[in-house]
Amino acid sequence: MHEPVELLRLGFDQLTEDETVAAVLAALRDGRGGWIATVNVDILRQYLRDSELRRALDDADLVVADGMPLVWASRVAGTPLPERVPGSSLIWTLSRAAAEADASVYLLGGTPVGVEETARVLADWVPGLRVAGTWSPPFGHEDDEEALCQIDQQVTEAKPDVVFIGIEFAKARRLAERLLVHNPHTWFICCGISFSFVTGDVRRAPGWMQRIGAEWLHRLAQEPRRLFRRYIVDGLPVVAHLFGDAVRRRLST
Repeated sequence: MHEPVELLRLGFDQLTEDETVAAVLAALRDGRGGWIATVNVDILRQYLRDSELRRALDDADLVVADGMPLVWASRVAGTPLPERVPGSSLIWTLSRAAAEADASVYLLGGTPVGVEETARVLADWVPGLRVAGTWSPPFGHEDDEEALCQIDQQVTEAKPDVVFIGIEFAKARRLAERLLVHNPHTWFICCGISFSFVTGDVRRAPGWMQRIGAEWLHRLAQEPRRLFRRYIVDGLPVVAHLFGDAVRRRLST
């Protein structure tokens, strides 16, 4: 495997989406589990500010770039990442690969109705997919040991091969790390809002917007009040820092 590509001190694996899926399936065949962080600009911002999150991401089994600014910055720095690997796409490609390998998936996150609908849509669109179970964590579960134990029990009893965690990253990665303790042969993918994309409750940007790195504009137009601070107030300074560091590294070589 190639050396990680470093962007603002965080190491990204040089993997395409297909290679990411292949790495997970190879690990499953060997009886090894782990967790995948699909990192975007906002998660990178949190990484820079939160020492606990830095430790978690530095220890993640796979770190892939879920954002074109990260891919572009890696090219500017002279250490290019091959492509963007979004969680919203992995939920489809990894589910298809799991079905072909007779591996099961589990859906953790969303509302009770939403997670069941996600399972139904995936099962309809992915022939042979085995859904080992679904669970919608209650609000505030991250601070409720009883709720966390219940999640642990539900997932462990289902014995899934792959778990998609469809909640915000800060909470998802804590669940991934916790659940790995009792499920060391399972892979956990933190995939954010992906369940809503699967069900169509939130529309993804057209393909051409994704290809030119403008998907964030589409999301901002959908939820301006919620996302303005993330993308504009907090996000743009990080992007400037990211590219400034990439130029500095390129000029120093």
